[in-house]
Amino acid sequence: MVAVPTAPSVREANRYVPPVITGLVDLLDQQVRDRPGDPALVVTGGRVHLSYRTLAALADDVAARLGSAGLRRGDPVGLISANNAEFVVALLGAARAGLVVAPIDPTLPESQMSARLEALGAQAILLGLPAVGAATVAPPDIPTWTLRVELADGGMATATLDTGAPGARRRRGAAAELSDRDALVLFTAGTTDRAKMVPLTHANVAASIRGICATYELGPDDASVAVMPFFHGHGLLAGLLASLASGGCVLVPERGRFSAHTFWDDVRSVGATWFTAVPTILEILLERSAHEYPGPEVAPLRFVRSCSAPLNSATARALERTLGVPVLSAYGMTECSHQAASEPLPQHGKLKHGSVGRGTGVRLRVVDRNGHQCPAGTVGEVWVQGPTVTRGYLADPAETAHSFADGWFRTGDLGSLDEDGYLFLTGRIKSQINRGGEKISPEHVEDILAGFPGVAEAAVFAIPDATYGQRVGAAVVLLPEGENLGPDQILEYCRNRLSAFEVPDRLEVVAALPHTAKGALDRRAVEAQFAH
Repeated sequence: MVAVPTAPSVREANRYVPPVITGLVDLLDQQVRDRPGDPALVVTGGRVHLSYRTLAALADDVAARLGSAGLRRGDPVGLISANNAEFVVALLGAARAGLVVAPIDPTLPESQMSARLEALGAQAILLGLPAVGAATVAPPDIPTWTLRVELADGGMATATLDTGAPGARRRRGAAAELSDRDALVLFTAGTTDRAKMVPLTHANVAASIRGICATYELGPDDASVAVMPFFHGHGLLAGLLASLASGGCVLVPERGRFSAHTFWDDVRSVGATWFTAVPTILEILLERSAHEYPGPEVAPLRFVRSCSAPLNSATARALERTLGVPVLSAYGMTECSHQAASEPLPQHGKLKHGSVGRGTGVRLRVVDRNGHQCPAGTVGEVWVQGPTVTRGYLADPAETAHSFADGWFRTGDLGSLDEDGYLFLTGRIKSQINRGGEKISPEHVEDILAGFPGVAEAAVFAIPDATYGQRVGAAVVLLPEGENLGPDQILEYCRNRLSAFEVPDRLEVVAALPHTAKGALDRRAVEAQFAH
């Protein structure tokens, strides 16, 4: 288990102070000064510890190599790697060289990777160890440089990056819209070649990390297991960078991705005090907890964070009873540099079932279709304003004009604020089902379905209908103890908890539902598979 540092806890006497950073460039600096020998990462099957001093030295080595490779400050580079030491070293090294890093899902088909890299105008690709089953990366006309981190006993490590001769520069795609004020380009969730490109400045990143650290009072006596992929804002900003900025430790699973089979052993080995995940993963851990959860004496958690998809209340409460710690729902999106709201730690505010908490370093507003602010308790579109809100989308002025106005980001999410400023989400505007003029939130119906004993997961979608325009369809996955349940029993449960027009017109019991790479329900795939 990682030793607890002897430095005083930053949480003592409620005097928490977020880390002082300006972006990715100086993310490690305070920790290198204050606790250079403390573990920053735990990696590989051997669970090798990389100290802050070692991680910073590796990043500096990569930065020096990139600086002599013909790249200029503000140039975009793609980063394709599983969750591993190579990803972290490449990210921080490129940032220290003044480059703009675009992490890309390593499991995408080669055609989609190439399309994203071309649209970005990437000047080079940094290639780490691949994910299991990943496609071969061979985009045309873009130099591809492989990074390897070699680990030795005692936490010693070296980084090798063969950049070869400097390639010819080609200004293309969205590269001209970037500068060295930018830190990252993240692609919005989706599986198409046309995923939006969101630029995050170093100031955006710093504000996001400070907000996450302050919300959960993260400090050097915290440790976590990297559950979420680093190519997405959830895993990158909340799971990885907030931990490193605050002096904590992150264990990266051996295969570079979540494994329910090894998760609790990973938690135990690093002494994890928290972790963040999508609801699907939390449901898996809850389902297996009777046989695998080692107990609070071995897993010293103080809270669990849920984000990127709605967490139904039944799962949250069951997980809290099992783990004996609060499960805090958070609300985030790429355009807000991930986190915009979160339930507070219990000592700092109420925990309200069904809420995603209060704004964290941003202003939240709920407006009607005319842009007028809604009174408390009234549902409207959620808008966000603050230092984490990005400037728009690269190479997409029309969508930028539609979604960003006067410093506010129009999220496209429906929700309401209560009198205490807590946000309650009800769904996406675009995913609403219109059944004969009645507007139905799929997320709300899914929450009811998931609350039925024996149902593991639910998906709700629109079925085209000549009479009503759309009808409500549903597909559910059953737990082993619910294998004898039938659609009629589940629908009867719904009739007692939903309005008549919300009750699914058709319900199927299925073996599995499709998910995106970050673990959220893939609504496009659900519609293609079941809405016929």
